[in-house]
Amino acid sequence: MWEELIRRAIAQLDYAYAPYSEFKVGAALLCRDGRIFTGCNIENSAYGPSNCAERTAIFKAVSEGFRDFKAIAIVGGKHGKIEDYCAPCGVCRQVMAEFCHPEEFQIIMAKSPEDYQVCTLGELLPKAFSPKILEVEQG
Repeated sequence: MWEELIRRAIAQLDYAYAPYSEFKVGAALLCRDGRIFTGCNIENSAYGPSNCAERTAIFKAVSEGFRDFKAIAIVGGKHGKIEDYCAPCGVCRQVMAEFCHPEEFQIIMAKSPEDYQVCTLGELLPKAFSPKILEVEQG
């Protein structure tokens, strides 16, 4: 299953809009029901409004009513050439912490469908600020 998810992420590199950094990123998000949402990075000349591939995929899924996620595959590289594993940035990790269980959600960082590393969100973002922190004890 990871190989197909990685292939879908790699296909997103063709859609990445990265004229400033020239670092293209693709992502494919797997929902627990098997549905896959894809995303690419979309840069902006003002930099702040730019959006990463991972967040694009997550926001697409959430905007269509999906919030139960199993895994995300991420690929990236300068000019879309994948030479190393591409880890999610801190902002993307925080968005994942909003919607994903830290010990169950799998992050697949890939060079190819055959060459990848898998870790949990909890391993990449220990002690995350999450919705649980904001829960108010009912008494």
